[in-house]
Amino acid sequence: MQTSDKQWLVAVLLSFFLGGLGVDRFYLGYTTLGIIKLVTLGGCGFWALYDFIMLIMDKIPDAEGRPLARQ
Repeated sequence: MQTSDKQWLVAVLLSFFLGGLGVDRFYLGYTTLGIIKLVTLGGCGFWALYDFIMLIMDKIPDAEGRPLARQ
């Protein structure tokens, strides 16, 4: 399976620092989810924390379903 052009470490850092604004979801190509996350401020923090944990565990692919690249 082909890996994504999106980097795992970049996604994790974006999620940690800007996850409440949905920047991590925008980076991964999930525009609609990014907008919803932005409007709800990361689901009052819960969604942002959930996404951060799932990214650390490498459970969120990019919008095309490809696993994130690790270097």
